[in-house]
Amino acid sequence: MKAALTNQLEQHKKFQNEAPIKFQTLGQFVLWRDGEKVNAKEWGRDKTLQLIQYLISYRNKHALHKEHIMDHLWEDGDDRDFKVALHGVNKVLEPNRPSRTEAIYVERQGVTYQLNSNLVWIDVDAIEKYIIIGNQALGDFPEIAAEAYNMAIALHQGSYLPNRIFEDWSSEEREKIQVLILGALVNLAELLIATNPMESVRLAQQAIAIDKTWEDAYRIQMSAYIQKGNRPQALKTYQKCADILEEEYGITPLPATRDLLKKIESIA
Repeated sequence: MKAALTNQLEQHKKFQNEAPIKFQTLGQFVLWRDGEKVNAKEWGRDKTLQLIQYLISYRNKHALHKEHIMDHLWEDGDDRDFKVALHGVNKVLEPNRPSRTEAIYVERQGVTYQLNSNLVWIDVDAIEKYIIIGNQALGDFPEIAAEAYNMAIALHQGSYLPNRIFEDWSSEEREKIQVLILGALVNLAELLIATNPMESVRLAQQAIAIDKTWEDAYRIQMSAYIQKGNRPQALKTYQKCADILEEEYGITPLPATRDLLKKIESIA
């Protein structure tokens, strides 16, 4: 099991370094082609950019029908819009592809299209894979878990496709990656409480910066401060948590958080 997890982790790291096409979708949208950052102007029309971002967002679905894609992206779009956008995508991804040869990054089967995830590296996809390894290793192999979580956290540079924040088709991926990264931050912070409590605090603060109501992160901070012998700061953290939950949702902290408070209060 340990060898298998280590091998998976190394394979993902190798692909991250060597993939010919790499996309950053978090914080900003960037393409690297054969190790070179592609100028945003190469995408040309916004519909070309929309199409590749849509294919990235739905990369784990079945191949998508052309009509389905157009209905999602463009209320007034037609077949010509799709052809022009697809041509633009393929031209950016494969500028030297010989004419009359099939594209390798955007696969076509009849009138359905799909991104070839075996050839294309995407930050959100990598984050998910690193976190899966971290979760599998968490109980028995904490060092592997910590490395995998750190790899995922390092890739989290901000919100998913911030230029498409109001597009319905981008929301599922945005919400999923937020929950995944919050879990990774909390799991890694918990792993480090005994050996590096202040790093635990930092990671928990990072989680709270993403979602200020993420109660697990407050409990991690409370435990880390107690590990450091800082009882006043632990109590202050609980109060901040309680205030935020009251302000946002009109609720009190969970029983687990209140139980931790009682343990802290009992410390002389």
